[in-house]
Amino acid sequence: SVKQHVVRKFLGLISSHNIPVYLIDPLILGLVDKDIEQIKSSPDGPSLECKYFCAPRDFTTFALLDKTWKHEVGLFRTAEKMGFQWLKIINKDPRLDGMDDLSGIEIPLHYIFKLASHAIHLVVFYERSGNYLWHGPLRLKQHMDRKFVPFRKLHFGRYPGAYEKPELLLISIDDLKVQIPKNPSSFLEEMSHSRFLECRYREARAFFQLYPDDTSLDAVEFRKKAKSLLHLAALTLNNLGVKFWLSSGTCLGWYRQCSVIPHSKDVDLGVFIRDYKADIIPAFQKAGLPLKHKFGKVEDSLELSFQGEDDVKLDIFFFYEEDDHIWNGGTQARSGKKFKYLFPKFTLCWTEFVELKVHVPCETLQYVEANYGADWKVPVKTWDWKSSPSNVQYNGVWPVDEWDDVIQIY
Repeated sequence: SVKQHVVRKFLGLISSHNIPVYLIDPLILGLVDKDIEQIKSSPDGPSLECKYFCAPRDFTTFALLDKTWKHEVGLFRTAEKMGFQWLKIINKDPRLDGMDDLSGIEIPLHYIFKLASHAIHLVVFYERSGNYLWHGPLRLKQHMDRKFVPFRKLHFGRYPGAYEKPELLLISIDDLKVQIPKNPSSFLEEMSHSRFLECRYREARAFFQLYPDDTSLDAVEFRKKAKSLLHLAALTLNNLGVKFWLSSGTCLGWYRQCSVIPHSKDVDLGVFIRDYKADIIPAFQKAGLPLKHKFGKVEDSLELSFQGEDDVKLDIFFFYEEDDHIWNGGTQARSGKKFKYLFPKFTLCWTEFVELKVHVPCETLQYVEANYGADWKVPVKTWDWKSSPSNVQYNGVWPVDEWDDVIQIY
């Protein structure tokens, strides 16, 4: 098979330059995953049929960790001698961007090697400060050959992606030794939710030119405590396997100014009610964050608040999905009044915030506008959660006989 021959030659090429790549091709990993136990236990003897690398496709995808290799000139020379044509896609390094510097330094993000009718797509992964791997988008520069390969069919590069660092496993398939993620099915699951949004430093700088940053001792201290609270909350929820995202003021701070809003006084997270687990409260208490209040119930308007260091608290809002919108609830403790906050439907993307890989709504602008209205760019220091949000609705009153259960304050 042409495909198997091209893959064999590519593996020979990278092995001659000591480049450790691993296979991330979703089609092949899907086939391997079905046979993983058999593959692990089978000897390395020749297989009679080409089952994995001969599956119908136009390209095969591998990954490369940037820090494991640096000498590309020699690689391209050898590749050309072996008959490969190649293409290198570079773009800005987002790790160097910050409030003070939009550096524009470019780094290699993707390589494509083509031989006969088959191509190898090599995706470059970089380590980011939240201790995860990131790959960039595949954007062709003007002078590049748009017909070099069927770019639209490539599995990686339509947008940036974020992944956990995978453990690797060396296997032998179709007479070829390759490294793959040790758990192919969890890698494929990760891949389907890997989309990454970069913090908007350019817009944040413009915001701070209009509204200079609060650099007072109190603001610096609050941001430090909020960061540490967010890291602890993320660790606790991740250990429970509960998916969450930045919500309310914490999400606005990330989107508008790439930072924690110092006058917000709390950290806000969202969780879909379908991901609720009864051990959330004990897990936070064990982590040193006592429950401050619990409003609502699992079926309706659940909201938890935990006490962090000093007066910094963590609010977790649970979101309920309807046919055409998503909502979370609020409860006024002294009156039993209920409120409802409506959002357009959204999906979740990764971002990096205070050196943490964390989810935000992919449709962030619509999410922020729903909550804060068209003037979300203007800071508001006095905020009433019952009347200020654009998306708040009155939602009745809790029956008095339920108050002991739905209004718990500690």
